[in-house]
Amino acid sequence: MSCSLRPVGRAHRERLEQLTRGTGLFRESEVGTAVELLDASLGERGSDDYRFVGAFDRNELLGYACWGPTPGTEGTWDLYWIVVDRARQGSGIGTQLLTEVEGRLRMDGGRLVVVETSSRADYAATRGFYQARGYTRAATIPGYYAPGDDLVIYTKDLTDGDLARTAS
Repeated sequence: MSCSLRPVGRAHRERLEQLTRGTGLFRESEVGTAVELLDASLGERGSDDYRFVGAFDRNELLGYACWGPTPGTEGTWDLYWIVVDRARQGSGIGTQLLTEVEGRLRMDGGRLVVVETSSRADYAATRGFYQARGYTRAATIPGYYAPGDDLVIYTKDLTDGDLARTAS
């Protein structure tokens, strides 16, 4: 399914919250964080720390991605969220969003994308999603989120293998 990609605005705040909660993966505090990041990006000063793009079918928000620059780095970006309506997962919307984010990062001189996710069994599809799209499992921190819920960190080199050379 191909969607139109465009900015997520104030009018989409409630839908963004519904989508995030509707996945069944995120704790309530995480749902609140997603909404807070949107609010920060839309605030009076428009924080550049958090950027959003939405996937739309006409005017209905079907999914979104949120990313931002990693403080204290050169060209490293954190991909905070990719959320797709639970009924539409597996239809290509997540891939479309990820491709858009990676393209924007390359245009902004991005070198490295970092994704943090959970080791829980219900996140297996999420981990598989990133691995299938060229992300490498870079680290695991045991018990990070909760006992038995490890932090799994994935990275992707956006420089076509030149990360070591661009650092020198």
